[in-house]
Amino acid sequence: MSDSATTASPDETYEEFLDRVKRRYNVNAAAGVLRWDQEVMMPEGGTTARSGQLSALSAIGHELLTDEEMGEWMTTLRDADLDDDQQPVVREVGREYDRATSVPTDLVEEISAATSEAHPEWTEAKENSEFETFAPSLKRLVELNREYAEHIDPDRPAYEVLFEEYEPYLGLETADRVLTELREGLVPLIEDVRESDVELATPFDGEYPEDAQEELARTVLDELGYDWEHGRLDTAPHPFSSGTQFDARVTTRFDESEPLGALLSTIHEFGHARYTQGLPKDQYGTPLGNSRDLTVHESQSRFWENHVGRTTQFCERLVPLVQEHLPGAEDLTAQELFEALNEVYEDNLIRVEADELTYHLHIVARYEIEREMISGDLAIEDVPEVWDDTYEEYLGIRPENDAEGCLQDIHWSHGSFGYFPTYSLGSVLAAQIDAAMREDLDVDGLVADGEFEPIADWLETEIHQHGSRYTTNELIEKATGEPLTAEYFLDYVEEKYGELYDI
Repeated sequence: MSDSATTASPDETYEEFLDRVKRRYNVNAAAGVLRWDQEVMMPEGGTTARSGQLSALSAIGHELLTDEEMGEWMTTLRDADLDDDQQPVVREVGREYDRATSVPTDLVEEISAATSEAHPEWTEAKENSEFETFAPSLKRLVELNREYAEHIDPDRPAYEVLFEEYEPYLGLETADRVLTELREGLVPLIEDVRESDVELATPFDGEYPEDAQEELARTVLDELGYDWEHGRLDTAPHPFSSGTQFDARVTTRFDESEPLGALLSTIHEFGHARYTQGLPKDQYGTPLGNSRDLTVHESQSRFWENHVGRTTQFCERLVPLVQEHLPGAEDLTAQELFEALNEVYEDNLIRVEADELTYHLHIVARYEIEREMISGDLAIEDVPEVWDDTYEEYLGIRPENDAEGCLQDIHWSHGSFGYFPTYSLGSVLAAQIDAAMREDLDVDGLVADGEFEPIADWLETEIHQHGSRYTTNELIEKATGEPLTAEYFLDYVEEKYGELYDI
């Protein structure tokens, strides 16, 4: 142990430790900007240099977390009498430290380089609908992630270890339980919907120019209260949000024949960005100023998308904006818009375009395929066929090509395995949060009046301002009064779609 570590007081040690934590956060945030650039506006020929840049930053971040001095600080601080702000910071960084010190730096660099190189291959494969183009990169990423998980905990299934990268506190058992409850509750409801004689309005059957859709998207972001001083809107093949409380960017994508897809994805990404913008600015660079894990993040996007954006009250406010911006929509009614936003599709193959009910069967399919890939029970070359078979079994539809099948999501090109369950966990939590909020606020009345600030303030008070002070389990109970449960989501969709489809 160094002389400074043996002579410094716990408070002095903590200050040195915190300075290192902030430096590492800034390195990782810089890498995030480079990844945003790669997906949004980097020239096609920039991949080679970008791969090296991201690999170097990844290695620096890894070394800042895992060097000998950090180990000495962690030993001191874990035994120290820490205050209420210091404890969660040490807990969160300590969890990362324990995992990172199990993984060799050269493996971290190799994974970073592999993901950077995989992205353009995935893009090309999707454009040409040729899985074979992406298959070698996917195989390499699966093997690297198995190796990564084995370094962390060789005694547990690799997928369980990888899942904890994205949701370290709820546990894979919780994901299994929730997905099972959703499958058991949604399959019969979806069957009832498809047997219903009700035919919902389908008012959008023309061509809607991208520039008109973008103007509408920007107007909707204005309506919701997006902070443009700390954000921006761009386009990307796969919509996403990224950044910090000082720079929380959103992206969307436009299809000139389907304007509602861009509208919903914009509202969804607004939810992510609003969470990020609501994090404590004075805690930037520390876990107290960083968002909780992906379940909570996804709950914020799904709350705004589903519990605000798909409501009759929001449609009343939205319809004049749609009439103003989209050609041919002058006679659109709020009820027609509501029905179009909530239609349950019989033939939708694309997760990000899926309706609120079948969406979760998309997640179940990915979850099962991912686990089999990581365990080695599914060979990479067999992924397209298994994907198509699973969709036919669960959704009653079969992809015609790889682009609308196993290549539709970007996550595998990022090396993200264990990510998908958080989408459904987030949707479940969004409904639970909505129910808790309604104990304090007239949510429907506020949405009808266009008063979104009290809703955002409630979320900021109960969730955003805490950063990662609490574990996921603790934060959920603090915000809603009970552990995570699928009950509220199932009640919500049964009531909503029962009325919509007269079942």
